[in-house]
Parts: sequence; C-alpha cells; structure tokens
Amino acid sequence: MTRVKDRKELGIAIIGAGRVGLFRGGTASLHPSVGWIGIAEKNHNRGAFVAEKIGADFVTADYRELLARPEVNCVIVATDEHLHVDPILEALKYGHPLLIEKPLATTLADSQRVMDAIEKAGVDAVVGYTQRFRRKWISGKEKVAQGALGDVTLVSSRAFMNRLVAIDNYKRTDDPSTISPMVISGTHALDVTMWYLEKKKPVECYARSIDKVLGPLYQGIDATAGMIMFEDGTILHLNISWALPVNWPGAVYSLEIGIVGTTGVLTIDDTHRDMVMAVAQATNEGYAPDQSRLVDFLGSYPPGDLAFGELHGPMAEETNAWISRVSTGIKNHAATAAEAHNRLMLTKALDLSAKRGTAIKLPLDAEEERRLLG
Repeated sequence: MTRVKDRKELGIAIIGAGRVGLFRGGTASLHPSVGWIGIAEKNHNRGAFVAEKIGADFVTADYRELLARPEVNCVIVATDEHLHVDPILEALKYGHPLLIEKPLATTLADSQRVMDAIEKAGVDAVVGYTQRFRRKWISGKEKVAQGALGDVTLVSSRAFMNRLVAIDNYKRTDDPSTISPMVISGTHALDVTMWYLEKKKPVECYARSIDKVLGPLYQGIDATAGMIMFEDGTILHLNISWALPVNWPGAVYSLEIGIVGTTGVLTIDDTHRDMVMAVAQATNEGYAPDQSRLVDFLGSYPPGDLAFGELHGPMAEETNAWISRVSTGIKNHAATAAEAHNRLMLTKALDLSAKRGTAIKLPLDAEEERRLLG
C-alpha cells in the first residue's frame, strides 16, 4: 500500500438531510480532510437540526444555492430515492465528485439519462451500495475473486425484512408502481451477488411476485422471487420479502447467501441472529421503531449502529472511504454509476417478468420495458 502525503481539503455539499444525510454528515464532520460542510434540505426545521447536530457551516432549502457555493468541491446526494435525478444533473454542471445514494433513479429512462450524463461529464461518481463495505462481504469477494471456489455455478440469496421499510417507502411516494421490494431493498443483495459475479454476463431473468399484504393497503408488492441466468450457464437465485410482520426481530435486513463453485462453496450468514435483544418496553433501536417490537436482531440496520454519539459500521466505512477517495484520488471498490444502472435494470426486469409471467431477455432498456408493459 502506497502512503499518500498530499491530501485535498474537502468542502462537502450534502443534498438531503434525512437519516442518511445525518449519518454521512456526522461521519464526514469527524474526518480530517473535511474543512467545510453545507446542507440543502427542503424541510427547514430538519435542515437546521442536522446542521446543528453535525456542525455544518451552511444550510439552505435550495440545493442549487448550495452547489453554487465556492467552498464546495464534492457532493453527497442523499434525497429520497425518487428525487435523485435533478440534484445529480445540477451537481454535474460543476464537475465535482459525487456519492449518490442508491438507486441512481427509480425509472430505467431516468437512470440511463443520469448514467449517460455522468459519463459525458467525466465525473468520478460512486453509488451507495453500502453493504459492499460490510467486512464479511469484502472478505467473501476476495476469496471468490482469488478463485477459491473455482468457477462459480450457482448463487442463492434470501432476504427477509419486516414491513416498516416498505410502509415508509410507499407512504413517501406518489407513484407506487416505481416502488418494489426488488428496486428499493432487494437491490442490496443483488449488488453483492452481481459484484461476486462481475465477470459473468446475465442474459435472461424470470420472476414471480405476491401482493397479499401491501397490495390492498398501498398498491404495493410483498415479495419477489426470481432467477437470473448467465451466458455461461451460471444461475443466480434470489428472493426478498419486505412484508414480514412488524415484530419480526430484524430491524431491517436479514440476509443469507450461498455461493457454489466447481471446487468449493461459500455460505455467508448476515441475519444478525448472533445478537438478540428482548425488552419489556419498546426502545429506539432499529429502523422506525414500533411500540409492538420488543425483540431485535442488533446490527441488522444496514447503515450500522449509533454508539457513543457516532455511527459505526458499513455506512461510516463507506463514507470515510469515499472521502479518502476524493481527497487522495485513489479509487476503491465502491459501486460505479454503470454498476448502479445495471442493478436497477436487473431489478426492473425481474419486476417486469413477475408482472407478465414470462422470461425477460437481458439487458432491458426503457423502450423495451414500455413496449412489454403495453
């Protein structure tokens, strides 16, 4: 590893001051390479709260005003999923490096437009597939890349989530058709598995969905199970349900992945059943706590854990890695815009297959998606 002596001082613009904006901003405020932080948040009270919490130097309701500040030389886009496009396109005008929350957009057409704009601008943009920075996934990736399993032939993943995340997402959108368990949450498991299979080309997918819980309430989808087939015959099987009862102990994600190769097998348990807390009264542990939830799998909140006033875990490590990347110019294993677009394309193709009940050829583009939807 080469020691880096010259580091660029950073002025970070954070667009969106929700949970993720607060988490990333709090981590950034402690990094020695960060000299200035500005926040753009439509909700004035929330913006002021987060600015005070992390010691931000500037706060506004207008992201354009923030991006125009001379102190800014890199940008974090942390708005709601369906509001990414405009801030990204505005930030690209300044040529600053970007850290964008996944997904790039919630439609294929918008995602393609954003990816094309990023590539045209020549900007270093990475996308927040935070689980890549959870240490067990990094270790597994290294073993697969080294050929420890031989040629990978089958990957299987199972993700379980209680329905709090789904309800929150459906409440925040005016178009439920763009919100699905695959697009919003299944994409994390998909990204990890596709990262492991990065040299293989997907050619077809097939899926089924069910909507008995979230369908009647929000015109939503409960669960999707599908397969992605690769050019060399490899099979990726994945399923996700985000409609488990609210009292399911996983604060958010409970994931298991198995990878089989010609000379080995690797199983990874990320269910967080190693730390179980049961209490007599509800606590603030986890995601959007509900008073009926008295048992938790500690550590199952994907960003990590707040302890002693700081965030610990994959989102903190990812944020610090991005700051170091921008400050030193040394790239890391963060997801690229092209990879993020690929993940959205695959999740959209799986959703489309489930809706039509037929296999979908890959890759899928927005025009073909519109045609198949009729």
